[in-house]
Amino acid sequence: MRAIWKGHIRFSLVTIPVRIYNAVDSGQTIRFNQLSKETKNPVKYEKKDKVTNETLRNEDIVKGYQYEPGQFVIIEAEDFEKIKLKSTKIIEIEGFVNESEVHPTLFDAPYFIGPDGDLAARTYALLMQTLKETGKVGVGRVVLRDKENTVLLTPHEKGLMLYKLRNPRELRGMGEVPKIEEVGDVDEDQLKLARTLVSSMSKPFADIDMTDHYHEALKEMIMAKIEGKEVISIVEEEPEVVDIMTALKDSIEKAKAEKKPMKKATGQKATKARKKAG
Repeated sequence: MRAIWKGHIRFSLVTIPVRIYNAVDSGQTIRFNQLSKETKNPVKYEKKDKVTNETLRNEDIVKGYQYEPGQFVIIEAEDFEKIKLKSTKIIEIEGFVNESEVHPTLFDAPYFIGPDGDLAARTYALLMQTLKETGKVGVGRVVLRDKENTVLLTPHEKGLMLYKLRNPRELRGMGEVPKIEEVGDVDEDQLKLARTLVSSMSKPFADIDMTDHYHEALKEMIMAKIEGKEVISIVEEEPEVVDIMTALKDSIEKAKAEKKPMKKATGQKATKARKKAG
Protein backbone atom coordinates (compact mmCIF):
# COMPACT_ATOMS: atom_id res chain seq x y z
CA MET A 1 0.00 0.00 0.00
CA ARG A 2 1.45 3.34 -1.08
CA ALA A 3 1.16 6.44 1.11
CA ILE A 4 -0.51 9.50 -0.44
CA TRP A 5 0.61 11.94 2.29
CA LYS A 6 3.41 12.15 4.84
CA GLY A 7 3.53 14.49 7.82
CA HIS A 8 2.64 14.75 11.53
CA ILE A 9 -0.37 14.61 13.82
CA ARG A 10 -0.03 17.44 16.34
CA PHE A 11 -2.08 18.15 19.46
CA SER A 12 -0.77 20.54 22.09
CA LEU A 13 2.98 19.74 22.32
CA VAL A 14 2.64 16.14 21.09
CA THR A 15 3.66 15.29 17.52
CA ILE A 16 3.42 11.90 15.81
CA PRO A 17 5.04 11.23 12.40
CA VAL A 18 2.40 9.51 10.24
CA ARG A 19 1.52 8.52 6.71
CA ILE A 20 -1.95 8.55 5.12
CA TYR A 21 -3.22 5.81 2.81
CA ASN A 22 -6.34 5.48 0.69
CA ALA A 23 -8.89 3.28 2.47
CA VAL A 24 -11.04 2.84 -0.65
CA ASP A 25 -9.81 0.49 -3.37
CA SER A 26 -10.70 2.47 -6.49
CA GLY A 27 -9.37 -0.41 -8.62
CA GLN A 28 -12.60 -2.29 -7.90
CA THR A 29 -14.62 0.32 -9.83
CA ILE A 30 -15.69 -0.67 -13.35
CA ARG A 31 -15.07 2.21 -15.75
CA PHE A 32 -16.17 2.60 -19.36
CA ASN A 33 -14.58 4.54 -22.22
CA GLN A 34 -16.66 6.38 -24.78
CA LEU A 35 -16.09 5.18 -28.35
CA SER A 36 -17.23 6.26 -31.78
CA LYS A 37 -20.29 4.16 -32.69
CA GLU A 38 -19.06 3.61 -36.24
CA THR A 39 -15.26 3.32 -35.97
CA LYS A 40 -15.06 2.12 -32.32
CA ASN A 41 -12.20 4.58 -31.81
CA PRO A 42 -11.85 6.41 -28.46
CA VAL A 43 -13.60 9.79 -28.32
CA LYS A 44 -11.41 12.85 -27.92
CA TYR A 45 -12.74 15.87 -26.07
CA GLU A 46 -11.86 19.39 -27.14
CA LYS A 47 -12.25 22.54 -25.07
CA LYS A 48 -14.03 25.18 -27.14
CA ASP A 49 -15.06 28.80 -26.72
CA LYS A 50 -18.85 28.62 -26.34
CA VAL A 51 -19.33 31.84 -28.31
CA THR A 52 -16.76 31.64 -31.14
CA ASN A 53 -16.58 27.79 -31.20
CA GLU A 54 -12.78 28.16 -31.39
CA THR A 55 -10.73 25.20 -30.09
CA LEU A 56 -8.59 26.22 -27.08
CA ARG A 57 -5.29 24.97 -25.67
CA ASN A 58 -4.73 24.70 -21.91
CA GLU A 59 -2.56 27.82 -21.98
CA ASP A 60 -5.47 29.74 -23.57
CA ILE A 61 -7.73 29.12 -20.57
CA VAL A 62 -7.97 31.10 -17.32
CA LYS A 63 -10.08 30.66 -14.18
CA GLY A 64 -13.00 33.00 -13.63
CA TYR A 65 -15.49 33.43 -10.77
CA GLN A 66 -19.02 34.43 -11.77
CA TYR A 67 -20.17 37.03 -9.24
CA GLU A 68 -23.20 38.15 -11.30
CA PRO A 69 -24.91 36.54 -14.32
CA GLY A 70 -22.49 36.92 -17.21
CA GLN A 71 -19.97 38.84 -15.08
CA PHE A 72 -16.65 37.16 -14.16
CA VAL A 73 -13.60 38.19 -12.17
CA ILE A 74 -10.38 36.60 -13.47
CA ILE A 75 -8.23 34.72 -10.94
CA GLU A 76 -4.58 34.28 -11.90
CA ALA A 77 -2.10 31.65 -10.63
CA GLU A 78 -0.30 34.29 -8.55
CA ASP A 79 -3.59 35.14 -6.80
CA PHE A 80 -3.75 31.57 -5.47
CA GLU A 81 -0.14 31.84 -4.31
CA LYS A 82 -1.05 34.84 -2.12
CA ILE A 83 -3.51 32.78 -0.09
CA LYS A 84 -1.50 29.56 -0.03
CA LEU A 85 -1.78 28.03 3.44
CA LYS A 86 1.27 27.87 5.65
CA SER A 87 1.63 24.16 6.33
CA THR A 88 0.67 21.14 4.30
CA LYS A 89 2.44 18.60 6.50
CA ILE A 90 0.60 18.80 9.82
CA ILE A 91 -2.75 17.39 10.95
CA GLU A 92 -3.54 19.98 13.60
CA ILE A 93 -5.96 18.60 16.21
CA GLU A 94 -8.24 21.36 17.53
CA GLY A 95 -9.83 19.22 20.22
CA PHE A 96 -11.37 15.90 21.22
CA VAL A 97 -15.14 15.34 21.23
CA ASN A 98 -17.58 12.53 21.92
CA GLU A 99 -18.02 10.34 18.86
CA SER A 100 -21.82 10.65 19.13
CA GLU A 101 -21.59 14.42 18.59
CA VAL A 102 -20.43 14.03 14.97
CA HIS A 103 -23.45 13.22 12.79
CA PRO A 104 -22.92 10.57 10.06
CA THR A 105 -23.99 13.06 7.37
CA LEU A 106 -20.74 14.95 7.94
CA PHE A 107 -18.50 11.98 7.11
CA ASP A 108 -16.80 12.08 3.72
CA ALA A 109 -13.81 10.18 2.29
CA PRO A 110 -12.11 7.63 4.63
CA TYR A 111 -8.33 7.14 4.90
CA PHE A 112 -6.02 4.92 6.93
CA ILE A 113 -3.35 6.52 9.10
CA GLY A 114 -0.18 4.58 9.88
CA PRO A 115 2.91 5.44 11.96
CA ASP A 116 5.90 6.73 10.03
CA GLY A 117 8.79 4.73 11.49
CA ASP A 118 9.47 2.57 14.55
CA LEU A 119 9.82 5.48 16.98
CA ALA A 120 6.44 6.89 15.94
CA ALA A 121 4.69 3.55 16.48
CA ARG A 122 4.68 3.83 20.29
CA THR A 123 3.15 7.31 20.39
CA TYR A 124 0.72 6.32 17.64
CA ALA A 125 -0.38 3.31 19.72
CA LEU A 126 -0.80 5.53 22.78
CA LEU A 127 -3.12 7.93 20.93
CA MET A 128 -5.14 5.07 19.42
CA GLN A 129 -5.60 3.34 22.79
CA THR A 130 -6.47 6.61 24.55
CA LEU A 131 -9.21 7.35 22.03
CA LYS A 132 -10.59 3.84 22.40
CA GLU A 133 -10.77 4.01 26.19
CA THR A 134 -12.20 7.54 26.38
CA GLY A 135 -14.71 7.17 23.55
CA LYS A 136 -13.38 10.39 22.04
CA VAL A 137 -12.44 11.32 18.49
CA GLY A 138 -10.01 14.01 17.38
CA VAL A 139 -11.25 16.87 15.20
CA GLY A 140 -8.78 19.09 13.41
CA ARG A 141 -7.62 20.31 10.04
CA VAL A 142 -5.04 19.45 7.41
CA VAL A 143 -4.05 20.91 4.04
CA LEU A 144 -4.37 18.43 1.17
CA ARG A 145 -3.76 19.54 -2.42
CA ASP A 146 -3.64 23.22 -1.36
CA LYS A 147 -7.08 22.96 0.25
CA GLU A 148 -7.73 23.02 3.98
CA ASN A 149 -9.93 20.16 5.14
CA THR A 150 -11.65 19.59 8.45
CA VAL A 151 -10.88 16.01 9.49
CA LEU A 152 -11.80 13.49 12.16
CA LEU A 153 -9.42 10.93 13.69
CA THR A 154 -10.95 7.79 15.15
CA PRO A 155 -9.58 4.43 16.35
CA HIS A 156 -10.27 1.46 14.09
CA GLU A 157 -9.16 -2.10 14.88
CA LYS A 158 -5.42 -1.78 15.68
CA GLY A 159 -4.94 1.62 14.11
CA LEU A 160 -6.37 5.04 13.32
CA MET A 161 -8.63 6.26 10.55
CA LEU A 162 -9.00 9.76 9.18
CA TYR A 163 -12.23 11.04 7.64
CA LYS A 164 -12.63 14.25 5.72
CA LEU A 165 -15.63 16.07 7.18
CA ARG A 166 -18.16 18.14 5.31
CA ASN A 167 -18.86 21.62 6.62
CA PRO A 168 -22.28 21.58 8.36
CA ARG A 169 -23.23 24.65 6.31
CA GLU A 170 -23.05 22.50 3.14
CA LEU A 171 -25.90 20.27 4.35
CA ARG A 172 -29.50 21.04 3.57
CA GLY A 173 -32.10 20.87 6.32
CA MET A 174 -34.53 17.98 6.69
CA GLY A 175 -37.33 20.56 6.60
CA GLU A 176 -36.58 21.11 2.89
CA VAL A 177 -37.69 17.55 2.02
CA PRO A 178 -41.07 17.63 0.19
CA LYS A 179 -44.03 16.31 2.25
CA ILE A 180 -41.87 16.05 5.41
CA GLU A 181 -44.22 18.41 7.25
CA GLU A 182 -47.06 15.92 6.67
CA VAL A 183 -45.32 13.22 8.73
CA GLY A 184 -47.32 12.88 11.93
CA ASP A 185 -48.17 10.42 14.68
CA VAL A 186 -48.29 6.68 13.97
CA ASP A 187 -50.85 4.08 14.96
CA GLU A 188 -49.87 2.42 18.28
CA ASP A 189 -50.81 -1.10 17.11
CA GLN A 190 -48.73 -0.67 13.96
CA LEU A 191 -45.84 0.69 16.03
CA LYS A 192 -45.94 -2.31 18.35
CA LEU A 193 -45.81 -4.73 15.42
CA ALA A 194 -43.07 -2.71 13.74
CA ARG A 195 -40.93 -2.86 16.90
CA THR A 196 -41.46 -6.64 17.07
CA LEU A 197 -40.42 -6.97 13.42
CA VAL A 198 -37.27 -4.86 13.91
CA SER A 199 -36.38 -6.94 16.98
CA SER A 200 -36.87 -10.23 15.13
CA MET A 201 -34.72 -9.02 12.22
CA SER A 202 -31.89 -7.67 14.40
CA LYS A 203 -28.46 -9.20 13.71
CA PRO A 204 -24.77 -8.22 13.85
CA PHE A 205 -23.67 -5.86 11.08
CA ALA A 206 -21.02 -8.43 10.07
CA ASP A 207 -23.83 -10.86 9.13
CA ILE A 208 -25.42 -8.45 6.65
CA ASP A 209 -24.79 -9.32 2.99
CA MET A 210 -22.96 -6.28 1.57
CA THR A 211 -22.35 -7.81 -1.87
CA ASP A 212 -22.76 -5.34 -4.72
CA HIS A 213 -24.93 -7.60 -6.88
CA TYR A 214 -25.11 -5.09 -9.73
CA HIS A 215 -21.28 -4.91 -9.82
CA GLU A 216 -21.05 -8.72 -9.95
CA ALA A 217 -23.71 -8.95 -12.69
CA LEU A 218 -21.90 -6.21 -14.62
CA LYS A 219 -18.63 -8.17 -14.49
CA GLU A 220 -20.39 -11.36 -15.65
CA MET A 221 -22.06 -9.50 -18.52
CA ILE A 222 -18.72 -8.00 -19.63
CA MET A 223 -17.01 -11.41 -19.51
CA ALA A 224 -19.87 -12.91 -21.52
CA LYS A 225 -19.45 -10.22 -24.16
CA ILE A 226 -15.69 -10.84 -24.25
CA GLU A 227 -16.23 -14.57 -24.69
CA GLY A 228 -18.86 -14.02 -27.38
CA LYS A 229 -21.72 -15.40 -25.32
CA GLU A 230 -25.31 -14.23 -25.49
CA VAL A 231 -26.30 -11.71 -22.84
CA ILE A 232 -29.64 -12.61 -21.26
CA SER A 233 -31.75 -9.94 -19.59
CA ILE A 234 -34.04 -10.83 -16.70
CA VAL A 235 -37.15 -8.74 -16.13
CA GLU A 236 -37.71 -8.23 -12.43
CA GLU A 237 -41.29 -8.54 -11.19
CA GLU A 238 -42.85 -5.65 -9.30
CA PRO A 239 -43.35 -6.52 -5.61
CA GLU A 240 -46.97 -6.87 -4.47
CA VAL A 241 -48.19 -3.99 -2.31
CA VAL A 242 -50.25 -5.11 0.71
CA ASP A 243 -51.67 -3.18 3.66
CA ILE A 244 -49.19 -2.31 6.42
CA MET A 245 -50.69 -4.47 9.20
CA THR A 246 -50.72 -7.61 7.03
CA ALA A 247 -47.18 -6.88 5.82
CA LEU A 248 -45.90 -6.41 9.39
CA LYS A 249 -47.56 -9.59 10.72
CA ASP A 250 -46.40 -11.73 7.78
CA SER A 251 -42.88 -10.27 8.02
CA ILE A 252 -42.67 -11.14 11.73
CA GLU A 253 -43.71 -14.74 11.05
CA LYS A 254 -41.18 -14.97 8.20
CA ALA A 255 -38.37 -13.59 10.39
CA LYS A 256 -39.23 -16.02 13.22
CA ALA A 257 -39.27 -18.98 10.82
CA GLU A 258 -35.85 -18.03 9.42
CA LYS A 259 -34.37 -17.88 12.94
CA LYS A 260 -35.65 -21.33 14.04
CA PRO A 261 -32.73 -23.80 14.43
CA MET A 262 -32.89 -27.06 12.45
CA LYS A 263 -34.17 -30.01 14.52
CA LYS A 264 -31.86 -32.99 14.93
CA ALA A 265 -33.13 -36.34 13.64
CA THR A 266 -34.01 -38.74 16.46
CA GLY A 267 -35.07 -42.39 16.90
CA GLN A 268 -35.75 -44.46 13.81
CA LYS A 269 -35.36 -41.50 11.47
CA ALA A 270 -31.85 -40.84 12.80
CA THR A 271 -30.90 -44.53 12.46
CA LYS A 272 -32.17 -44.64 8.86
CA ALA A 273 -30.32 -41.41 8.04
CA ARG A 274 -27.04 -42.84 9.40
CA LYS A 275 -27.49 -46.12 7.48
CA LYS A 276 -28.21 -44.18 4.31
CA ALA A 277 -25.12 -42.04 4.84
CA GLY A 278 -23.04 -45.19 5.45
